[in-house]
Amino acid sequence: MKLTKKSHACVRLVKDGRTLVLDPGAFTEEDATLGADALLVTHEHPDHFDEGRLRAAMEADAATEIWAPKSVAGKIAAAFPGRVHTVGHGDAFTAAGFDVQVHGELHAVIHPDLPRVTNVGYLIDGGRVFHPGDALTVPDQPVLTLLAPVQAPWNKIAEVIDYVREVKPRRVYDIHDALLTDLARPLYDTHLGNLGGADHGRLASGASTQV
Repeated sequence: MKLTKKSHACVRLVKDGRTLVLDPGAFTEEDATLGADALLVTHEHPDHFDEGRLRAAMEADAATEIWAPKSVAGKIAAAFPGRVHTVGHGDAFTAAGFDVQVHGELHAVIHPDLPRVTNVGYLIDGGRVFHPGDALTVPDQPVLTLLAPVQAPWNKIAEVIDYVREVKPRRVYDIHDALLTDLARPLYDTHLGNLGGADHGRLASGASTQV
């Protein structure tokens, strides 16, 4: 399949002429959902879930569907009967021809004083790609391509390195990187590349690769 990186945590996957888009949030380009057959959302935070953007995608194509946790699905399901699906840990479904398994339940801890929201990760086509959202969830099966959240208020690079080591993917690409300055990127690249134990790559927004 073809994987295209969009800004921050959003990626587009294309296979057999169909498009699956994950986490088109407020930091993502306006065209991120263009032509999407299916949309997956990991959690309710605005850098992953932009309600207006999802509504626009659903209105543009009557065949487009969304899969998301209840906290997200509940906000838009009434407007699109039968096209918004609530998912949780352990669920499996097919979206736009992609086989998807749901892993994880909670967002990583930002601070003990802040409540943790629901967060799910999506394992695509039997482990070919895993998008964990905002958590360091380890699926119970092998992962070929891990999308690693490299910079966030809830993590540090040592934790990301250990996460990559635990998942043991063949390759890892950065996501959740909109707040990472260009000056810092080479440092993150060096540490993940040297210490993660996987083939590390960073895609600029709009760049694509085959996975």
